[in-house]
Amino acid sequence: MKTEFENLQKNDAHSYDVDTNSDKQVVKIYCGEVLIAKKIKQKKSIRYFGVRDYQKYLNSV
Repeated sequence: MKTEFENLQKNDAHSYDVDTNSDKQVVKIYCGEVLIAKKIKQKKSIRYFGVRDYQKYLNSV
């Protein structure tokens, strides 16, 4: 999901928010007011989360 997450983040129709707290970083991607994906990076672990049917947001403009 890494590549798909990056595509969602680079899409001009989406906004994203980064929250860093010591060794934990959270990146949230929004389409309007709806949270569509999240990445949690803690130490050496990276986890990706997406809403159901997040693929429809890959091509949305």
